[in-house]
Amino acid sequence: MKLLLKFFYAVICGAILTSCGIKEATEHHNTSNTVEVLTLGVFHFNFPNLDVVKTEEKDQIDVLLPEYQKEIELIVEKLSVFKPTVIVIEVEPDYQDVIDSLYNQYLLNNHQLKRGEHQQIGFRIAKKMGLTKLYCVDEFGLGSYYPHIINIFNNEESEEYAALIKAFEDDSNSPLKFHNERIFKKEGILAELIQLNDEENIKKDLGNYLLDIFKHETVPYDFTGVDLQIGRWFGRNLKIFRNIQRIETTPSDRILVIFGSAHLNILNYLFECSPEYTLLRANDFLK
Repeated sequence: MKLLLKFFYAVICGAILTSCGIKEATEHHNTSNTVEVLTLGVFHFNFPNLDVVKTEEKDQIDVLLPEYQKEIELIVEKLSVFKPTVIVIEVEPDYQDVIDSLYNQYLLNNHQLKRGEHQQIGFRIAKKMGLTKLYCVDEFGLGSYYPHIINIFNNEESEEYAALIKAFEDDSNSPLKFHNERIFKKEGILAELIQLNDEENIKKDLGNYLLDIFKHETVPYDFTGVDLQIGRWFGRNLKIFRNIQRIETTPSDRILVIFGSAHLNILNYLFECSPEYTLLRANDFLK
């Protein structure tokens, strides 16, 4: 347990205080023995509002409208310069067969793209690159949590559950929380993506996971909030990273990661420090 907590402490502090150095995105001749990775942080194009930060209907956009479709096509052209050979998306592996079927129908011109970014961007680039599939690598659910955290969630009548929900509410309303102003409605999708993939904004976003809920204690000096965030965020992203590692690649491969932008505050750091990968930045292609 001590080793685990020390590791997550290193992840938290390291992501904020250090940089392992990245390769310029304009260099496309990989002379190292690593796999190049380009991470694209996005907002969810279909606005499922499953995250802590939700977008009211009046503030949403319909990415299927012609003006947004034209902009998405431009984004696809910009990202295609990377020439990915592997594309991973924020969908759980249990749905791999569903994604495979939809993508195959899209290749046959029998499927009209839905609003989700994994289709609007992922399917388009995959087809343009001649890829046969996209990889589902997301991880979620109570399986990521410690048993004592699951017990709290399963006992909704308990004082511990009520206190945890209150901590979530305080966390959501914390004046210390960093939020990017949504600009897709007035400045477009491309401008929004550039803002979401800004390195400084990504680093600030990690701080959101170190506030009220992180400090929540069931009894004084326990680690209820820390254990919750290990499962909810840090552990989840480590499992996503492990799913990406499971994909068989060689140094000639180039991986495009399309995920909700908040995930980059952990995933980018892991890619930066891994001896297996070289991280490139989306904004070097989008700007």
